[in-house]
Amino acid sequence: MSEMLVTTYLEMTDFAEFKPAILKDILGVAIFPLETPDIQFYRFLYRQVGKAWRWRDRLLLSDQELTDILADVGTSIDILYVNGAPAGYIELSQYQSSTEIVYLGLRPDYCGRGLGKYLLSYGIHKAWTQNIQRLWVHTCNLDSVYALDNYLKRGFKIYNIEEQPMPKQYL
Repeated sequence: MSEMLVTTYLEMTDFAEFKPAILKDILGVAIFPLETPDIQFYRFLYRQVGKAWRWRDRLLLSDQELTDILADVGTSIDILYVNGAPAGYIELSQYQSSTEIVYLGLRPDYCGRGLGKYLLSYGIHKAWTQNIQRLWVHTCNLDSVYALDNYLKRGFKIYNIEEQPMPKQYL
């Protein structure tokens, strides 16, 4: 039996649709922008966050290709820290009046604490401060079982679903 890859595309076209999740009574949580592209640190986060979800794309890039992406004026990366340790990150890519949430995730030890919805809320708010008309994201059945629900609860609406045979790199 061949497994299928199901990709769900979601969008938010008005800041008024945003339903933020606020962390309450959690000390030691902070989010800071990655001001200067640090390829080794980024690769560490990408591997740690994406390992369980079979993230591969950025691991196939050369250092220069990755540097070019991270240094792009439309790219922003914000790191979630818990008691000084990097717990996850959100990567946004703005192009004209549209922003994509390219990557969002937590390291395994930080899952299940409500940090994902907080980090997503932070990223949504940041994106809408950039004078955009549309914020979008895609998720798939390889991602956390909570990913799609988190996007929907924050106000995203599904606009497309694609199914295809599972690519070999994910088998």
